[in-house]
Amino acid sequence: MKAAHNLVAFFGTGQVDPYFACFSPEADFIFYTHTERLTSRSAYEKLWKTWELKNGFKVIGCQSSSQNVRILDSNNAVFTHNVTTQVSTKDGIDSLLERETIIFSLIDGKWLAVHEHLSPQSI
Repeated sequence: MKAAHNLVAFFGTGQVDPYFACFSPEADFIFYTHTERLTSRSAYEKLWKTWELKNGFKVIGCQSSSQNVRILDSNNAVFTHNVTTQVSTKDGIDSLLERETIIFSLIDGKWLAVHEHLSPQSI
């Protein structure tokens, strides 16, 4: 839960480098806002930089609710939550309601995210 809390906190406060450090280099990502699965942390970092340069993208806030951690075994856990994110772009400020699943693995004594799946929150 601490690893998940840190990841969400870094994301929500716009601390990009510490946020990406929460992911394994081999992590993969599935975002409903992007057409392709990202197969590494570096691919996600590249996409993030594109959002910043082309759209003026910046995270300005994030609230996590309905958090749950399911321990799979001593080295793997699944974190799920609902997330409301406020972002700023050239078009203005927007609030996104989403659900997220993050799989964490214990790697070299540290819990790192190895998979993230983000989807829109149904109302």
